Amino acid sequence: MIDIGCNLTHRRFRADLAEVLHRAAGAGVDRMVVTGLNVDVSEKAERLASARPEQLRCTAGVHPHNARTVGPRSPAALEALSHRPVVAAIGECGLDYDRDFSPRPVQRSVFEMQLELAAARRMPVFLHEREAHDDFLAILSRWRPKLVGGVVHCFTGQRAALEAYLALDLHVGITGWICDARRGAHLAALIPTIPRDRLMIETDAPFLTPRSAPARRNEPSFLPYVLRAVAAAVGEPEAHVAEQTTRVAERFFGFAPS
Repeated sequence: MIDIGCNLTHRRFRADLAEVLHRAAGAGVDRMVVTGLNVDVSEKAERLASARPEQLRCTAGVHPHNARTVGPRSPAALEALSHRPVVAAIGECGLDYDRDFSPRPVQRSVFEMQLELAAARRMPVFLHEREAHDDFLAILSRWRPKLVGGVVHCFTGQRAALEAYLALDLHVGITGWICDARRGAHLAALIPTIPRDRLMIETDAPFLTPRSAPARRNEPSFLPYVLRAVAAAVGEPEAHVAEQTTRVAERFFGFAPS
């Protein structure tokens, strides 16, 4: 399996990253995509992935929470990172109006900056949206004809949002949110409507730990919990869903076929 979104540069993995990667492999998660959240984290993600190119890819971008940190050197730094062989997508980029850690006009500007880079470099985008659907969709719709592709990471929205993203020919990433019956039960009815060639799975580790997992800190080895819930939702064997989502992720992120 491929975990398409994990924050392996996070401080919570600092003490035992080697063990985390070993446990992931033991759980059948043989490849992962490390998420870039700002220029500094993206550079760390690139170094980590470059040290393990058979196992890791990464993204390079600025999360909307961090949009306020973008400075004059940021666009050039991201552009330089985009040329590195292990950098497979631009992002995590988008809009987050749930917490407004960065001013909304700044979020929108930084989002468009990254879409412009992705279009110029012919790279897919790794997307984030929370409580900002209308603005997110309006911006993304303008840029979509220039983009080679994109994945709405950690989709937790409602049917109308999903249909809008699918209409833009975007991929969709599902996390352990689906394992939480209190807040993710609605996803079980939506996942079967996602075309199989656009569905991928992820942990977003160390966040969004599946409720059924044996520890509080999420990590890539818990991806099978997500797989199990997704397979139950689509009514297909876990092995079949694992194979399908792996093939989709291989094509999207440029991994060699296993």
